[in-house]
Amino acid sequence: MTSDKAPIFQQFVSPEGITEDFPEALAECWTEVSNAGGAAGFPFPPVDAAEVAAAVGRLIAGLSPTGSRLIAATVDGGLAGWLTIRRDAHPLVAHWGTLHHVQTRLGVRGRGIGAGLVRRARDVARDEMGLEQLHLAVRGGAGLEEFYGRLGWQEIGRWPGALRLGADDDRDEVLMLLSPL
Repeated sequence: MTSDKAPIFQQFVSPEGITEDFPEALAECWTEVSNAGGAAGFPFPPVDAAEVAAAVGRLIAGLSPTGSRLIAATVDGGLAGWLTIRRDAHPLVAHWGTLHHVQTRLGVRGRGIGAGLVRRARDVARDEMGLEQLHLAVRGGAGLEEFYGRLGWQEIGRWPGALRLGADDDRDEVLMLLSPL
C-alpha cells in the first residue's frame, strides 16, 4: 500500500454492511499494529490470530446505528486503518461516546490517514449519532497525547501506572476529551 491516493472513508453501522473479506482485512491490520507495539487492544505481542479473529467477530456483531459504528479508511481498495465509536444508551451518559481501536497500517503512516479517521469520527459522532463529546484513553509514553492534541483533544486526567506492559514498564493511561464536537 504505497499509493499517494487520498483515502476513502467508509462507515459501517451494522453487521449486514460488512463484506465477506472485510473481517480478515480488519484482523490483518489489528495484528500488524499490535505486533508492532501499537496500543490497539492487544498489549502483548505477538498476538494470536485466533484471538484477534474472535475479537473482530465480536466487534462486528456489536455494530448498530445507535451504539457502535466502525469507520474504515481504504487506499487503492485495501484497508489502511480503522476505528470504532461506541456509546452507552443509559440516559445519564448517552450524550457522549468513546473512540476505540484507532489504528493505521504501518505502510501508510505519516500520510494523514489516522488524523482523517479521527476527524471523520468527530463528524459522525456529532452529525449522525447526536453526541456532544468524545472520550478516549491512550497509553502514555507513546506520543499519542500530542497526536490527539493537534486534532483538538484535551488531556483531562491520568491514571498513573495503570498499564503494566512488562517488568518495570508501567505506563499512565491518559484520559482525553473532545468537546464540543
